Amino acid sequence: MLVLTRKPNQAVRIGPDVEVRVLEISDGQVRLGITAPRWVPVHREEVYREIQEANREAAATALQDVAAARRALSRDGPGRVLHEEPPRKPQG
Repeated sequence: MLVLTRKPNQAVRIGPDVEVRVLEISDGQVRLGITAPRWVPVHREEVYREIQEANREAAATALQDVAAARRALSRDGPGRVLHEEPPRKPQG
């Protein structure tokens, strides 16, 4: 872990695209300003952990859910799925 000391209005750069600036220090709290491209996710630690847990839960059940849905929706019985064209209108 890199440990740095910064004063208000001083910054730290993370690569060429991310800047973390100390905005204010008061009452035992530090206010940070983060400048980063939109494609760089920035979250508080507790929010990041919740997202990771939700992703783990979703990944664990997704394959089972997809397999069960395919079996339930199959017209040819459990375990067999055919890809059909939509029914055609009768010609007449």
